[in-house]
Amino acid sequence: MRDTTDKKNLFLLVQLRWLAVAGQVVTILIVHYQMGITLPLDQMGAVILFLVALNIASVLHLRRQTSVSNTQLFLELLIDVSALTVQLYLSGGASNPFISLYLLQITLGAVLLEAWSAWALVLVATACFTFLIGAYRPLALPPGLEGLLLGLHIQGMFLCFVLTASLIVPFITQITRNLRARDAHLADLRQRSMEEDHIVRLGLLASGAAHELGTPLATLSVIVNDWRRMPVVKGDPDMAEDIAEMQNQINRCKAIVSGILLSSGEARGEGTLRTTVTAFLDDLVAEWKDSRSPACVDYDNSVRSREGIISDLALKQVIFNVLDNALEVSPGWVGIAAGRQGDSLVLTVNDAGPGFEERMLAEFGKPYRSSKGRPGGGLGLFLVVNVVRKLGGSVAARNRPSGGASVTMTLPLAALSAGESHGD
Repeated sequence: MRDTTDKKNLFLLVQLRWLAVAGQVVTILIVHYQMGITLPLDQMGAVILFLVALNIASVLHLRRQTSVSNTQLFLELLIDVSALTVQLYLSGGASNPFISLYLLQITLGAVLLEAWSAWALVLVATACFTFLIGAYRPLALPPGLEGLLLGLHIQGMFLCFVLTASLIVPFITQITRNLRARDAHLADLRQRSMEEDHIVRLGLLASGAAHELGTPLATLSVIVNDWRRMPVVKGDPDMAEDIAEMQNQINRCKAIVSGILLSSGEARGEGTLRTTVTAFLDDLVAEWKDSRSPACVDYDNSVRSREGIISDLALKQVIFNVLDNALEVSPGWVGIAAGRQGDSLVLTVNDAGPGFEERMLAEFGKPYRSSKGRPGGGLGLFLVVNVVRKLGGSVAARNRPSGGASVTMTLPLAALSAGESHGD
């Protein structure tokens, strides 16, 4: 991100140099032809042509390179100071009222450069100023201007002041905006790093819990199977039905544990399941309906694609989380709509519940932000947002005008395709 910011700042320096070239041309023409003060046009014109060539080279570099270093910015400003020194040497040295333009270069250096290079620029500018006090090409003033030298100098200082102030304000403002954008991006990266570290800890905890739960679930399954064969159970239909339901729930728990281990990469014996977008969504919704038994589900799948994808268990669990949240607040109805927008899959889950509070919408996807008041609540949507973001997608939440909430997940199909690997 710093390279991108420095690239933007170098572009600003290029723009400033174009203004400097235009200003020098206008000033030289006015002084030489209107005021009648003889200037070495050939030599000063050569400096201007050099600055034009430097700008063209800088623009070409910006198009070819993706990053700009502090050293390059330092060299660019150093060349500007040197060109200003040559122009001042050819037009009166330190007595030239435009000598204050050194402060513009130093101000830019203080904002753009690292400390060592900014101070180096100060030393170079100071040395150039000192050099111009004793070494310069004297100006040959026309006889009519010799008595007006002080007034002309004050007018030149005023023009220099206005020019410097007019350039500093817009350019420093833009440079500061670039730096703030970089800082905001870095803060966002730090926040994401913290969230991802939190996810890693949750994943390790889930994986460990899955390992620990495997043995007691297996023991319970054996015991329940033994109960089902007991005569007292076989002779009681109600008890047999209860035992069968217990066995089904144990099997479901075992399937959840296996899914956790498979998602964490610790159980690969079953292989990777390849399917299509349409089949993945249809099977997912059918499995969710069978396991949750919602009262009413409106499912609209307008994706008619045979493009191959990998049936990602983590993504499947993410969608289950969103559906479970919708069912919890809206037991009577859940709407599911799947569509394709360009190269992305768009899945929207609607409910008829009370909707999100404004606070929840503002902090959507943050850990432990929940309106349910349960300890540890709010991790479901946190995991949803981060898993989808890992796949290169996005999650958006809003309140529906007709009542209820809507959560939309946008996923690039390339991240789900069988030929891609979306793991970090």
